[in-house]
Amino acid sequence: MVKQITSGITISVETFYQPDYSNPVGSEFMFAYRITIENNNTFPIKLLRRHWHIVDSNGAHREVEGEGVVGVQPLLAPGENYQYVSGSNLRTEIGKMYGTYLMENQNNKKLFEVAIPEFQMIVPFKLN
Repeated sequence: MVKQITSGITISVETFYQPDYSNPVGSEFMFAYRITIENNNTFPIKLLRRHWHIVDSNGAHREVEGEGVVGVQPLLAPGENYQYVSGSNLRTEIGKMYGTYLMENQNNKKLFEVAIPEFQMIVPFKLN
């Protein structure tokens, strides 16, 4: 698990290879990731947008940007956390993702970015 704190928000990421949804012969490798967002501030926050960078070991780079996460824009009171699971596919056995969330302080409506720490996606047999 990787973890990073930005502006009082802790982002933790766990990754899981999905062999049942992968096709190594066809260079299709599916990974799931579980993200936990913890609001350690004294004010409520709302996650408005996400911006992902997805890189495989061939150097291919994709960007994904959009509203919220998994179809929602979670609102977190001070001390609350929100967890979701999503996924990404790669054309290689090894890759990485990183990015940012755009958050809004619900007290003063100011926007701020929170870093999503870089995390590796590695097919388990590559770790031997």
